[in-house]
Amino acid sequence: MQDIITLPIVLENKKIDSRHRLVIMAAQRARQIIESPTAPANTRYEKATTVAVEEILENRVVFFTGKEARQAQKEARRVREEELKTQAMIAREGEMVTEIKKDLSVYVDDSGIKEPEGE
Repeated sequence: MQDIITLPIVLENKKIDSRHRLVIMAAQRARQIIESPTAPANTRYEKATTVAVEEILENRVVFFTGKEARQAQKEARRVREEELKTQAMIAREGEMVTEIKKDLSVYVDDSGIKEPEGE
């Protein structure tokens, strides 16, 4: 059994116009694989870089070039900014709740109230 690394690379996909593009795509995909909490399925390799090359050569990875790539980057950036805004808003709301509880604890002392027994 020959390893994928020792075999000559045949670029059948028309979007992959050079080995340089293949290397960049494989590096980006390997980073995604490494950061993913689950391991990729249906592969016989262990290293993320080799798995990435295999996926790309077997057309299991969707990628964009040119204008499509720039548009996808803009959309990803917009989504990321919205997520950060949402997280910041949630954090601010949590701080406000904590602050309100502090203020109310000064005015309302319900520690002396006893609940009736037997209910």
